[in-house]
Amino acid sequence: MKLVIAEKPSVAMALASVIGARTRKDGYVEGNGYIVSWCVGHLVGLCDASEYDEKYKKWKYEDLPIVPKRWKHKVLEGTKKQFGILKKLMRDSKVDEVICATDAGREGELIFRLVYEQAGCKKPMKRLWISSMEEQAIKDGFASLKDGSCYDSLYQSALCRAKADWLVGINASRLFSVLYNQNLKVGRVQTPTLAMIVDRNQKIKEFTKEKYYMVHIKFDEMDAVTEHFQKKEDADRVAADCMERMCEVEKDDVKEKTVRPPKLYDLTTLQREANRMFGYTAQQTLDAMQEMYEQKLVTYPRTDSQYLTDEMGESTETLIQMLLGKMPYAEGLEYQPDVSKVLNSKKVSDHHAIIPTMEIAKADNGELKERNRKILYLISARVLTATADPYIYESHKCQITCNYHTFYFTAKKTKQEGFKAIENKLKQFFGVKIEKEEPELDIWAGKHYGPCDSFVSEHFTQPPKQYTEDTLLSAMERAGNEELTEDTEKKGLGTPATRAAIIEKLIQSGFVKREKKNLVPTDDGNVLITVLPDEIKSPKMTAEWEMALNHIAQNTETADEFLNGITELMQELVARYQGISEEKKNQFQGKAKGEVIGKCPRCGADVREGKVNFYCSDRNCAFTLWKNDKFLASQGKRMNKATAKKFLSRGKIHYKDLVSRKTGRQYEATVEMVDPGEGNVQFNLIFPQR
Repeated sequence: MKLVIAEKPSVAMALASVIGARTRKDGYVEGNGYIVSWCVGHLVGLCDASEYDEKYKKWKYEDLPIVPKRWKHKVLEGTKKQFGILKKLMRDSKVDEVICATDAGREGELIFRLVYEQAGCKKPMKRLWISSMEEQAIKDGFASLKDGSCYDSLYQSALCRAKADWLVGINASRLFSVLYNQNLKVGRVQTPTLAMIVDRNQKIKEFTKEKYYMVHIKFDEMDAVTEHFQKKEDADRVAADCMERMCEVEKDDVKEKTVRPPKLYDLTTLQREANRMFGYTAQQTLDAMQEMYEQKLVTYPRTDSQYLTDEMGESTETLIQMLLGKMPYAEGLEYQPDVSKVLNSKKVSDHHAIIPTMEIAKADNGELKERNRKILYLISARVLTATADPYIYESHKCQITCNYHTFYFTAKKTKQEGFKAIENKLKQFFGVKIEKEEPELDIWAGKHYGPCDSFVSEHFTQPPKQYTEDTLLSAMERAGNEELTEDTEKKGLGTPATRAAIIEKLIQSGFVKREKKNLVPTDDGNVLITVLPDEIKSPKMTAEWEMALNHIAQNTETADEFLNGITELMQELVARYQGISEEKKNQFQGKAKGEVIGKCPRCGADVREGKVNFYCSDRNCAFTLWKNDKFLASQGKRMNKATAKKFLSRGKIHYKDLVSRKTGRQYEATVEMVDPGEGNVQFNLIFPQR
């Protein structure tokens, strides 16, 4: 028998149906020579600091840095039952081979390998690597399984990432929490991302607006302007000189310009586009993509490639013909696709670009969730635009003279609409405003126009704009990469798979807030970045760490080299920050202390209410109850003050008519608070006996 282990139950069922395993058992399905089971996200993780030594339960400067000599792992609370099932299956004598079928990426590899090693499994391991949940893709994947050792470097990269996050998170958080007597959460990628948001906000605050004026002369659609005037009286004088006068086009710099079609979507560009078009957060887009991937409607979402492999040409042409007949925005659209523009095997690493699958030919678009449908239309339209003709236009930069004063005017003339026709049809379909472009006018040098109207317009210099999810994702992707060419291997903060979660974590932690589409730092976020050293908040350094992890995955750098560098940095920081002045400590003072709602179950200190959480007042303790706890939210509940008080007094609370966000089913159950550990608590549902 072959044991197949997927990342989620839904994926496991899809795989099982293709390979013929249809007999349901407790925690797995069986049949046709296969046993198919699943993880539920991470089942195994790194142990907390206190599990290496009891003394680490208290946060003390003299214990830093904490660097494990031998890393320990543990089965996570709430997943012990499923881990036990997998362990038993791995050790079953009838199982002679284990197939890793978790998501084909760095984190998917880590999820499986930690379970494999924690279970003490020694059986031969194979790897299923697919980019689509379509039946044929699954069959092809099982027909071309690779030996698990081919992905050892990817696993080392993933494990290295986890250890690096542990080292920075544990040591930097404890160091600065102890120094400032505040519970300060520091993250390897989260903190430099926050630093970018804080830096942008500070530049906006420091910006001083300056007024300036421009003079216009207007005739029909032509609206020509002067350069800037600092004084209004100077602008008024020029406007008076030109009122009802004729003007002459002295120069007309004509250039033909070609705009290439956009590339196919990778996850980051899709998240940016969905944020621009519909205001969706990066996490909302990723969640929608994951749902549609499991429904077999789109290919693997967590990709950083914008190309398809060379052998996908014929299938892509078939896909395009299907899309032209299926997508409502494509009605009446005629164009000749050039699929070669999106084919380049050399630029495809783990997964090709995101595209729809042929399964959507059978799907009813109207039955999809609105968000999923919109994103599916975006992906489909990008396949069409990426294979369309370029947009070609004639650019005119004109210099115009009126009564000895010089004005400037730009215009253009479209020569080939190309992919723009598809883009505009999609925007019209969604009712999205099409960006205003330069007027299309015929302008000739030497021609006279007039008599012209003239007027003065008042303007102000503009500060930088706050980050939106669109622009922040772009900045995270480009971090540390400012001087490199487009084809150079990218640096960046995080990966396409993790950037959405980083943004959400900053918001949940109370360091960043959403103001409409903008991402703005809170007071806590501003203060945190103020007190941290450059090494911890440097986007460039963190981007270089991400590059190093890529090199480990490519087997061109060793994990030991990388982790030694992280360890040395933590040692240097601890040695540098032996103490701080009272003045610096006071940066965090003056904030109103929240109401005491109970006693901490870990240390017995008061638990107070904050803006986004209920926290232990002892800053050596990391106990926290989040108001927007994801687990409770998924069950249709919220951690309010009354609930928090009950949890602190009893450790559990009974809910009637609990509503599952995923299924909509109502039920009653007891929600129990589980081992607070190093910080955020976990919850279990306990159903009553029937």
